[in-house]
Amino acid sequence: MTIAVIKTGGKQYKVTVGQELNVEKLEAEVGAKLMFEPLLIADENGEKVEVGTPTVAGKKIEAEVVAQGRAKKVVIIKYKPKTRYRRKAGHRQPFTKLKIVKV
Repeated sequence: MTIAVIKTGGKQYKVTVGQELNVEKLEAEVGAKLMFEPLLIADENGEKVEVGTPTVAGKKIEAEVVAQGRAKKVVIIKYKPKTRYRRKAGHRQPFTKLKIVKV
């Protein structure tokens, strides 16, 4: 089994074939194929490791968009004592669910 590290949305993710993961929202339709350039590729034992500068040349990670969605609501409360100041707001972060097809 091969392990790779990809970068998307300002974050890095360790991925393997068949894995599903939520990443920052990408502008892509459900079912679309996306290609990522790996920063690192290794086998599961860590014996054969390819490190990119900054990416591994000639290698691609293929992923399929499974769903577009929004995460659970996070409630934000601001409160200052003795001043009658209260604010309550909510936020739902959009995400894209990917399935790694090929490493």
